[in-house]
Amino acid sequence: MTALLDNVFNGLALGAVYALVALGFVIIFKASGVMNFAHGSLLLLGGYLTAVLHDDLGFAGALAVSVLATAAVAGAMDRFLLQAGGPDPHTAHVQTIVTIGVDILILTDLSRRIGGDLLSLGDPWGDSVSGLGPVTVADGRIAAIVVSAVVIAGVFALFRYTTWGLSLRASAEDVEAASLMGVRLVRVRMLAWCLAGALAALAAVFLAAFPAPGLERTTGQIALKAFPAAILGGMASPPGALAGSLLIGMTEALVAGYQSDLHVLGEGFGDVAPYAVMVLVLLVRPTGLFGGKAAVRV
Repeated sequence: MTALLDNVFNGLALGAVYALVALGFVIIFKASGVMNFAHGSLLLLGGYLTAVLHDDLGFAGALAVSVLATAAVAGAMDRFLLQAGGPDPHTAHVQTIVTIGVDILILTDLSRRIGGDLLSLGDPWGDSVSGLGPVTVADGRIAAIVVSAVVIAGVFALFRYTTWGLSLRASAEDVEAASLMGVRLVRVRMLAWCLAGALAALAAVFLAAFPAPGLERTTGQIALKAFPAAILGGMASPPGALAGSLLIGMTEALVAGYQSDLHVLGEGFGDVAPYAVMVLVLLVRPTGLFGGKAAVRV
């Protein structure tokens, strides 16, 4: 029973962090129709900046700078590269391909800088653990759940109660109608990319925290595990991204915890389990858990 509780708690922590990344995918897709394949490299950039700055600025200062810098890079990438010809939704597929090239450029440079090192982000939790009843949990896991819950609640409040959130929802429904109503599409879209970049930088802290060994050049690839979460929930559904992330995190933790009982599926099945769950769900719900069918006039 203790092992089950431990796996469940780890699954919740992983799901909470994946939710930060998956929300970034969804926000960008809602705002621009672009699948941002550079999201993993933005996450690695945020983590790298925190790692190299925390000695001089302290953890809080380094995290603040990295979040702002990653948000600025994401916003600039959208504004000056993807939107160079204007926010045309009909070129979203071309812009998606461009993000692959951007990912290669950023990842190549960061991999060169990090090399084979394991970088510490200087988080205040370190390797400390706490007991929650019969379960011993890393303080980093607890912080991941608490911080992610607060940040995600704040993001949902932005969607619901701010002018920007209303403009984003309006442009996601109908770009032309939103433009005619005075919505500044360029600014709305750029701010969406900035927010997604900030969430990725924050997620990097918890992905590199104990019990993980630290930040390495492959940490950005973990963002790919949040991609099935976004697909599961429906790419245009922030609540779906949250639900999909929790499902993926729980699946990964349980498969890893009971790997010895699942040896027939082969070693490392936990790495492919998120994608297996995605395929199974999409077979039943092709639009995702929270996705809806679009009405098309012919």
